[in-house]
Amino acid sequence: MSTIGIRGAFFDFMDDPWKHVGKEQEAARFHADGLLVVENGKIADFGAFKDVSGRHRGLKVTHIKDRLIVPGFIDGHIHFPQTRVLGAFGEQLLPWLQDSVFPEELKYSNRTYARDGAKRFFDALLASGTTTCQAFTSSSAVSTEELFDEASRRNMRTIAGLTGIDRHAPAAALNTASGFYEDSKRLIERYHRKGRNLYAITPRFAFGSSPELLAACQKLKHENPDCWVNTHISENPSEIHGVLAEHGDCSDYLGVYEKYQLVGPKFSGGHGVWLSDDEFRRMSGSGAAVVFCPCSNLFLGSGLFRIGRATDPRSRVKMAFGTDMGGGNRFSMLNVLEDAYKVGMCNNTMLDGSIDPARRDAAEAERNKMSPYRGFWSITLGGAEGLYIDDLVGNFEPGKEADFVALDWKAGPAAQSWYQSLTVGKSGPQKTGEAANLLFGVMMVADDRAVDETWVMGKRLYKKKA
Repeated sequence: MSTIGIRGAFFDFMDDPWKHVGKEQEAARFHADGLLVVENGKIADFGAFKDVSGRHRGLKVTHIKDRLIVPGFIDGHIHFPQTRVLGAFGEQLLPWLQDSVFPEELKYSNRTYARDGAKRFFDALLASGTTTCQAFTSSSAVSTEELFDEASRRNMRTIAGLTGIDRHAPAAALNTASGFYEDSKRLIERYHRKGRNLYAITPRFAFGSSPELLAACQKLKHENPDCWVNTHISENPSEIHGVLAEHGDCSDYLGVYEKYQLVGPKFSGGHGVWLSDDEFRRMSGSGAAVVFCPCSNLFLGSGLFRIGRATDPRSRVKMAFGTDMGGGNRFSMLNVLEDAYKVGMCNNTMLDGSIDPARRDAAEAERNKMSPYRGFWSITLGGAEGLYIDDLVGNFEPGKEADFVALDWKAGPAAQSWYQSLTVGKSGPQKTGEAANLLFGVMMVADDRAVDETWVMGKRLYKKKA
């Protein structure tokens, strides 16, 4: 039995800060001097050092000084075969897919290319503090195999599946409904719940999915109810028009997935920028989740996700955050939080200056604000809840997998450390509010340079070079 201790300043969440308006601190937990006990990769004990250390005499302890330790980040929506497309000229969604994405994804049918891409992909995730991801692969089963195999080598929690598309893509990138079903069935048997791998039945988006392909997804979900469903929804107005033209018997985008009985717990729809109030209500009632991807929504000009609407307590929608890399232009969940904050602020600004949103709906305007509590909850415990893996990861509760990140709040742009000195002295944060203020600075100013160490199942897999 392998047992280690990690000592340092810890910050995590026990509840959703959106439930504690005006008192968000109540959702958080902070130990200025804490001790995390890890036994065979899982958390065995956690709390203040003075309390926990007495229960574990003789424990080998690693002291991570001058850092703020938070749970590993969860990327709820990312594209593995788009690693090399990062920074390609965006235009908007549909032309960007045709010009940049599909040609690159075709290369992932080559096993050597896909294997190298998988190594680079997980290297980038770890350097960004991401320990869990829900990822799209390509329409080639080879890409799915290489992603899961590399995730297994690193023992990282990964949700993924063969990406199905049989319309509106180059011929070489298309599946057939029957081929997608047979390949997915084989991959589920090989990878689902093997180690830390979880399988997601993955129709790319309704615009690229025929009724036959969606029926194959329905059959797979019926036969494998324990599997996840991962797709896109209501990202771009042109995409939505195309979906309604392809599926004329459905009144809205969500209705397409509902028709094939895919919507419910463990369903994730990436983006949701243009979801109607009724679609939000139906997602809430079903237990489905939306994944907010602000970086790509801005990069591709898709629009501003209505954070305040999604978090309405009357019909709260489960939510995770995602980089959507390479539509998103960063691997870093810290940059996702920066853009999420800006989207929330823009949601509270009418561009024509005609209406003050706070006067129109003060409660929604308040919920649009991305505080450090709301932000870091969304990429840790909140993201885990949205993906239905909060029994496994998301905070430092005993029994969960020991994935965590040590953040250097002084690292980043030249002025970062000077700014952070306004919040804390040389001894670091001593109170929850001080730690939250540091985290706000990290999420708004820092980048992956703030990620000093990344630990997976109690093992350090990344250390920033000096």
